[in-house]
Amino acid sequence: MQKKKWIALAALRKLLTCAICVIALVALFSVHVPVFPSSKVPNFSDPFKLPTQHNFKYQKLSTEQSWTQELAPPHLWKAPLPSRKLDGSSGTLEINKLWKPPPNRDFVPCVEPSSNYTSPTESWGYLLVHTNGGLNQMRAGICDMVAVARIINATLVIPELDKRSFWKDSSNFSDVFDEDHFIHALSNDVKIIKELPKELATGTRAVKHFRSWSGMDYYQDEIASMWEEYEVIRAAKSDSRLANNNLPLDIQKLRCRACYEALRFAPQIEAMGKLLVDRMRSFGPYIALHLRFEEDMLAFSGCTQDLSPAEADELRVIRENTPYWKEKEINPIEQRSKGYCPLTPKEVGIFLTALGYPSNTPIYLAAGKIYGGDSHMADLRSRFPILMSKETLASVDELESFSNHASQKAALDYIVSVESDVFIPSYSGNMARAVEGHRRFLGHRKTISPDRKALVRLFNKLEQGTLKEGKNLSNRVIEMHRRRQGSPRKRKGPISGTRGTERFRSEEPFYVNPLPDCLCKKELPMQSTL
Repeated sequence: MQKKKWIALAALRKLLTCAICVIALVALFSVHVPVFPSSKVPNFSDPFKLPTQHNFKYQKLSTEQSWTQELAPPHLWKAPLPSRKLDGSSGTLEINKLWKPPPNRDFVPCVEPSSNYTSPTESWGYLLVHTNGGLNQMRAGICDMVAVARIINATLVIPELDKRSFWKDSSNFSDVFDEDHFIHALSNDVKIIKELPKELATGTRAVKHFRSWSGMDYYQDEIASMWEEYEVIRAAKSDSRLANNNLPLDIQKLRCRACYEALRFAPQIEAMGKLLVDRMRSFGPYIALHLRFEEDMLAFSGCTQDLSPAEADELRVIRENTPYWKEKEINPIEQRSKGYCPLTPKEVGIFLTALGYPSNTPIYLAAGKIYGGDSHMADLRSRFPILMSKETLASVDELESFSNHASQKAALDYIVSVESDVFIPSYSGNMARAVEGHRRFLGHRKTISPDRKALVRLFNKLEQGTLKEGKNLSNRVIEMHRRRQGSPRKRKGPISGTRGTERFRSEEPFYVNPLPDCLCKKELPMQSTL
């Protein structure tokens, strides 16, 4: 009887020991894991400097040139379910997927000219350029005019920035860009001077509206022939004056050198941009959200979703009173259903939540003044309270020199957006396109392009009560964006069936995707077969 008691006691001890071990293991794996994994801060001492070209060997694109569809990143072949409970190892894995960039398929910059490319010869005349639009529209135009100057053998005078557009910015070229670096970096391509020689300043000049999306023949025949009568040609506009495709490879590479090597921002802008990036990094990996819910965008597009009748009427009056906006009568419902409207702040909040981003995700707001202010931002801020901007990251004194200069402030947003872990534009405007192209050039950094047309149908169902936020909505949003994350693909050509100007307009712009012209497959080292 005594022996049975000892056996029972020993069994009980073993049982208690096992229970204690199990409890200890559960406690160990329940330790809180920080939501944001450690992230390497890139060397930002020279943010827009390309990798040294001789570090890479390239091979020509072969079968890769045939594809224009993005491949979904391997971790999104099956859409993960968003999780609000992100503590522990499984939560860390879930978060890592949200920040993981798409595979770059070993594409690297290749912008060096060919062996038969020559330095500029004595020019035939001077090219003056009046840029037009906002910062990124002007940037693209400047880079195109560098290529045009090369084609027509002109000396390029430092372009004049647009001071008459909606933003009324008085900045000169040297206020926004590093003028000396621009001239020096392109010295083997085009002769560039800061101002027209005095003897020609008051002389007769040809003012010309270059034809949109023109190719080599137009510039070599029609424009270059003007040198017979004029020493100075003035380009009245700079946007979309050069074809996206079917240009000599050396001209395409020159456009990339101009955009990604030569056209750097002024030192004071780059320094402040670096400071803003460092301060955002202190929160962990971050999303740069280009929220195009601004007065000019809403007035121009005629979009009224989430606006009051008084606000919609105010924007209509602005549109009608802006002479260079040609379209006056716009149906806002039809506009939105076609995907032509920017996502509203409320819609962006729903979108990010559906993708699986937790509420403590740091977000940088790359935008000007949001129309309606806090009243329209309340819903987004309630979902994602770590919502920062240049105004909240920097003091009034630090930003004082940039105040009243829309282009300089847009340049700060550009820098923070290019360097972000994830870039998400609410509308595919000029900045969204420029940032996406730059991020592709720098290694196909993660850029999520919302499918606005498809999303509107889901948002309408939410409003009607036929769909609720949760697993079903999340699965659908994730699925429709698996192939919209910035992975390598060939630049898209024109839409089938389009003709004339509409054909060119339907093409993917050159600066949105510099592949295949300026990105090549890195040649892997030869494997020894001993």
